[in-house]
Amino acid sequence: MSGTTPAEHPFAAFVRILGKGPNLSRAMTSEETETAVRMIMRGEVRPEQLGAFLCLMRVKTETPEEVAGFVRGIRAELSVPTQRPPVDLDWSSWAGKARQLPWFLLAALALAAQGVRIFMHGAEHHTAGRVYTSEALAALGVATAGSLEQAAAGLEQHNFAYVTLPAISPRLHEIMELRQILGVRSPLHTVGRKLNIFDAPAQILAVTHPPYLPVHQQAAHLLGQPKVAIFKGEGGEVERRPHKPCTVYRVDGELACEDEWPALTTITPPKDEVMDLGRLLAVWQGQSDPHAEATITGTMAIVLHLTGRAASQSEAQAMAGTMWAERPERPVA
Repeated sequence: MSGTTPAEHPFAAFVRILGKGPNLSRAMTSEETETAVRMIMRGEVRPEQLGAFLCLMRVKTETPEEVAGFVRGIRAELSVPTQRPPVDLDWSSWAGKARQLPWFLLAALALAAQGVRIFMHGAEHHTAGRVYTSEALAALGVATAGSLEQAAAGLEQHNFAYVTLPAISPRLHEIMELRQILGVRSPLHTVGRKLNIFDAPAQILAVTHPPYLPVHQQAAHLLGQPKVAIFKGEGGEVERRPHKPCTVYRVDGELACEDEWPALTTITPPKDEVMDLGRLLAVWQGQSDPHAEATITGTMAIVLHLTGRAASQSEAQAMAGTMWAERPERPVA
């Protein structure tokens, strides 16, 4: 007596698209990816399907269409506060720092002190041996928001808020934690940077691996993001390396372009073997550190140019220097 063939699980079709072999597998469309990701977010897939999907996507790397579909699928399933203040800039912090202190935080806080409203978000503790943003902010006396509602309040009060992945979505955090089980990073490391859940008109993000630069640029265009800047940042964070030229992949409306920013110094800093977070506040309060200051103002300049506050690179750099010189006594008043 023959048994009954069980019905195929609805998610199996998406695994098959990616895993049917070198001749028959293909990239997913944006619409297919969005549907698959919404099923994942709602918990409508089996654990083995999720693992297979993430690993297959990782092996082939994400296309711009898949990145856009991922972002749309995640955003559609997130619970976002209905009352939230307007945000000028969405700033991703998904890497952590291992070689240099996170000077980019001083750049962001100096910009916020001058009225640029910044929503920062990130994933933490996914890689050993790194300093993460919440730790660095604590050393500066700046609290991490525990929820998106707290982030909205922080933006109203201080023009700055930072939240970690669990506060954005416990489900996304659960998927990110699979790295320790699967042994490889998931597409969330790529797409999480682009969520922009408060709909800021400008978005800035950095990558570790240059091949992802055009992927993020094209995905931003597909998502209709008005202004975006992406560059290879120090340690994968949005932080200018002032001793190197910086190529910024940008989207400005319908325009997609590449801006070449020159090096700001000829001195290459050694690896920071101590990573003393107390130095962040010391530099904010006036301790001289030419490399840190070039990093801070160089990062600020890219933001000022991206958001249209400066019309040229030279104007942006000069404005950044003035803003840094006029920073308040404390990072957050």
